[in-house]
Order: sequence, then structure tokens, then C-alpha cells
Amino acid sequence: MPMDQRQRIPVAVLGATGTVGQRFIEMLAGHPWFELVAITGSERRAGQRYGDAVTWRLPSAPPLAALALPLLAPDAELPAQIVFSALPTDVATDIEPLLAARGHFVFSNASSYRMTPDVPLLIPEVNPDHVGLLERQRATRGWRGALITNPNCSTIQLALALKPLVDAFGVTKMQVTTLQAISGAGYPGVASYDILDNVIPYIGQEEEKIERETRKLLGTLTEAGVAPAPMTISAQCTRVAVREGHMACVSVELGQEATSADLIAAWRSFRAEPQERALPTAPQPAIVVREEADRPQPLHDRDAGNGMAVVVGRVRPCAILGHKFIVLGHNTIRGAAGASLLNAELLVARGVIG
Repeated sequence: MPMDQRQRIPVAVLGATGTVGQRFIEMLAGHPWFELVAITGSERRAGQRYGDAVTWRLPSAPPLAALALPLLAPDAELPAQIVFSALPTDVATDIEPLLAARGHFVFSNASSYRMTPDVPLLIPEVNPDHVGLLERQRATRGWRGALITNPNCSTIQLALALKPLVDAFGVTKMQVTTLQAISGAGYPGVASYDILDNVIPYIGQEEEKIERETRKLLGTLTEAGVAPAPMTISAQCTRVAVREGHMACVSVELGQEATSADLIAAWRSFRAEPQERALPTAPQPAIVVREEADRPQPLHDRDAGNGMAVVVGRVRPCAILGHKFIVLGHNTIRGAAGASLLNAELLVARGVIG
């Protein structure tokens, strides 16, 4: 029976009052496959109505059904097979495996387990075959459920833009400088006195995450695990005074000769499993190419594909590595909540959950 004709699957959101948690609540409203039935918050807020506990920060109005839900304790028993985690890393480290052992499929935004060998670090358009790690994970750990992670908010847009190039030409080297929005630091995030009239050239562990996670995402699934992609990556990360939308200035060395037009053609022809299956959260297309001299821009392009597409522009020759371009993605949608939703939709569509 098609998913849209079945009863919706109950889901829960962990850390529902934070920035990413609010994105989950927003994106789950009216979702054709999933029904939000439970939310968690901190111990001190447990028992409060969501509407009383949350300070809603998004431009859209909060969904009325969510406002009436009680906040459960972080380690509460949850009446949902699918759990979306927006927990801080220090909290997620203990709670997420506990829930997976209880039988929940936990879709995590935290960095705690992204590089763990038996945990999929997943972007459905990039490495859907890495779902194969779950069989090993569950057997080895004795879990009835599973733990699936999505990458860092900057890594997602980079890996998605690189995937068509890797498939068509191979990528041997990449140099990237990011210009990351303040919402990536959560709320209240960066103090206004520090970020206004300023660029901060350091985000803790961000460069290391981009360099490690990209190679795992573009790596090859083997019987021993994921063999990282054989490419060299150098990243520099900055925080800029933009509310939402992470931008990256990228230079790449390809494995074979190509023109700028060849790169654009590869991006525009790219279709992957989420698009072929028409998953509810999948953007059509996944990659948008802008050919104007001054695009993409966060203000104008971050909401492409309902915030789930990445936007590529300024494609041109690079005197050092061969090719350079700009990538933009919405950091709290494609880079966080939307990434987890799409991962869950993929597992449901494949029959892993359901």
C-alpha cells in the first residue's frame, strides 16, 4: 500500500524547545507520513505544556497541535518508533544509544556518533547505501532500534554539491572557506557585540568536522565498514552576521578534465533516490544552479526547495585547483531538521521502518 494511504507513523522530537527542535515541530506539521505524538525537554521543564515552555523563534506560527503536548523528561518512555533528536551533544551522547537499545530509530543531529564505524552518517542523495551499516550495528550492539546521524550543517551542502562531481569526474582535492550564519550557534548564539561589524574566523571543531565527515559521506561501503573517500580536504570556517544560510567558497581538483559547463551539466542532471521516490521532504531538484554573477545569496536563495535544496553559483576556473564555485544551503532546514526527516523518509520508503 502506498505510504500516503497508510496510517501516519508516530514520531517524537527530543530537545523540542531549541532552535532545531522548533524546526522539527514546524516541518512535522501536516507531514503526510509522520504524526508528532511526543516531545521532550529538560528535566526542569518536564510536565509543562509545550506552548508554555517554548519561546517560539521562527517566523511561522507554532502548530496548534504541538502547543498542547506535554514536555516529557529526556529519558522518558516514548510512544513512537521514530525519534528525531535535537539534543545538545553532551546530552545526546548518553540518551540516544539508550533509546536505540529500547527499540527506537533515532535520527540524530548531534556530533557524538557521526564518525562511529557502525553508525550511518547519511545524506540520502549522496550515500543511501550506507544504510547497510544498520544491520551490523543492530547485530553487534543487540539493539532493537538503531541510530542514524546526519552531518554537520556545512558538510551537508558541500557533500551534496560534490556528489555529482565525484560521480562524473572524481574529486582529488578540495579547499573550502565557509561563511556561516549565526543561527548555526543556536539561541542566543553569538553575542551581538561580537558579530556586528565583524567576522569571527573560528568555529570550534567545525573545520575538523567538514574534513572528516565529507570523506566518510563520499566513501565506499565495504564489509569492514566505510572506507573514506581518497581526497584531500582543507577547510577554514568563519561566522558572519547572517541570520540563516551557510555559504561556502569551494575550489576543487578533479580526477579528469572538465569545463565549467561540464560541471553545471552534472549538477543540473543530478537525480538521486529521494527525487526518484518523490519522498515528501525531498527537493525537486536537489541542486539549483544560478548563473548570475552575484548569486547565490543567503537572503534570496536559502529557501530554495523549501530550504532543502543547495544552490550553486559563480562556477569558474581556478588557477590553483582547476575549478571554483559558491555553495549555499539553509543551515537549520537542510543542515539540521530537514536532513533528519529525509533520512527517516528514506528508511520508511525502503521498508527498514514501518
